[in-house]
Amino acid sequence: MTVSARVLVLCGHPDETSLCSALATAAAEAAQARGAEVRHMQLSAMTFDLNLAGGYKTRQEHEPDLLAFLEALRWCDTFILVHPLWWGAAPAKLKGLFDRVFLPGIAFAYEGDGHFPKKLLEGRTARVLITADTPPWYLWLGYRNGWPNIIRRQILDFIGLKVTHLKVLGPIRAATPTQIQQYLETARKLAS
Repeated sequence: MTVSARVLVLCGHPDETSLCSALATAAAEAAQARGAEVRHMQLSAMTFDLNLAGGYKTRQEHEPDLLAFLEALRWCDTFILVHPLWWGAAPAKLKGLFDRVFLPGIAFAYEGDGHFPKKLLEGRTARVLITADTPPWYLWLGYRNGWPNIIRRQILDFIGLKVTHLKVLGPIRAATPTQIQQYLETARKLAS
């Protein structure tokens, strides 16, 4: 698996000192080391209203950080997302980013009978790394990979980003320094 020339890495953790931040940095550095042009964004540094208050009925103006993310997403060939699993899903701020940016007319559009959307961000790939305290085997067996399926099929694929790699790392809470190093190596390989 080879990452393209233009890579956007987003750390989707609201805490800039998180393991996710270190993993996203490792992926960005690995992509740069192999010659890719990289834009690295931190959700923790972004300021915007998380609430899509009017739903799709009214259009909220995008704050500068949302415009910058959307521009970077349109620019990239490969989108690498690193985020934690909280209560079986993404942190609220990351979900808010999706709600505010992945809008009709921007990320997808209904045409004709309106049943299947046109994917307006098609032609890009995505790679996702999720950290969890739930062991990956139990996330699959006990919860049927709920969030990984949603992020892959109902969010990224829906707007045209083809997920070529999705991995859950965990459990994080009890990870040893050796395991953390293995997780960082996994992040580096994600960008190779």
